[in-house]
Amino acid sequence: MKDKNPTICVHGLGYIGLPTAAVLANAGYKVYGFDVDVQLRDQLQSGEISLDEADLERFVKRSLDDGFTVVGEIQPAEFHLICVPTPYNEDLDKTDLSYLRSAVEGITPVLREGDTVIVESTVPPGTTEEYVRARIEKDGYAVPEEIGLGYSPETVLPGNTLTELRENDRLIGTVPGCSPAPVVALYDSFTSGEIRTTDATTAEFVKLIQNAYRDVNIAFANEVAKLAREFTLDSREAIGMANNHPRVDILRPGPGVGGHCLPIDPLFLGEGNDIPMLIETARAVNDGMVEYVGQLLDAALGGLEDKRVTLLGAAYKGGVADTRESPSLALLDYFRGKNVGSVRVTDPYVDAADVDLTILDLAESLAGADAAVLVTDHPEYGALSPGQFAEQMTGDVVIDTRAMLDPDRWNNAGFDLYRV
Repeated sequence: MKDKNPTICVHGLGYIGLPTAAVLANAGYKVYGFDVDVQLRDQLQSGEISLDEADLERFVKRSLDDGFTVVGEIQPAEFHLICVPTPYNEDLDKTDLSYLRSAVEGITPVLREGDTVIVESTVPPGTTEEYVRARIEKDGYAVPEEIGLGYSPETVLPGNTLTELRENDRLIGTVPGCSPAPVVALYDSFTSGEIRTTDATTAEFVKLIQNAYRDVNIAFANEVAKLAREFTLDSREAIGMANNHPRVDILRPGPGVGGHCLPIDPLFLGEGNDIPMLIETARAVNDGMVEYVGQLLDAALGGLEDKRVTLLGAAYKGGVADTRESPSLALLDYFRGKNVGSVRVTDPYVDAADVDLTILDLAESLAGADAAVLVTDHPEYGALSPGQFAEQMTGDVVIDTRAMLDPDRWNNAGFDLYRV
């Protein structure tokens, strides 16, 4: 580091950038936070913070009084951390790097010799070395002689962001010839996890294959669930027995895969090559679980047309309010396309004001329903009472995509319970 208290500018104040800026401020740094979204900047500057995690929200609010400043213009800094979105454009079958390009173009005018740029956004392998480096050098800076450049992927789990930012291991990759020492020192100042170093392209690749591995494993579990149904077997019981083998660890089947990482990141690996991809097959399997659940319900009800269906959960995973790439929302679209009479959604975490969706309380959502589909594994759903469902529902079909409900208890209460 150039001095004991370097200044940091974080570019992108979303799910990762905002808590990262707060953690750095808490570690004693002067931190500037910039985002192109003027409304978001105004809200943060006025203290209006709305995050899915209460402890994280309080932490960010404190950081705004202690070293973290939201700015309307990019500021000079010893370190620039790029935490902008990199969505996947399915129409073009490639990663949308427009936010990254904009961030790099905004940084170069304020760069000074000795500064370091660190990309945290998820990108296709080679992006930092080939694009970011070329863009910085286009403006007359020599990398790594004058400007440091590296990549360090985030690996946090929504719902536990603050703890994982501070405790997870970190992988740091730098471009050839660039010393990782300044970047290591920065991350080592706020994380207790182990820090490993490599080159930037390997670090980019590692982030993608971590999420691709999980996606493929889930896809295998979903395939097992489909196969087990063909043999009239309990897939989860079979998976549990298979996992007794010391070298087998099959994950749990479910209604699909949601969140920002698992449904998106694996696709980055197929960009620009013609290699037959197991990853692409896994994506198709997991995306196809929505239709599979729909077919289960269709068979159980003897048809979907004009039926009233309740979806339990809008978030993509239990215990959070994050609806990004949620299987529940995909199911909602699927049922609407099948002329279902009505589809109502309930979720104890998701605020209707934050999504373009009507969220009802449990009782309202169940009133007169022909069927209920448990989609999200919220912890509260494990204690659901079949008595309440019997009082409010017209029908008796329940699809449990997460195996949270006791089959004997619900079947004895008069329900036809089906599990994925």
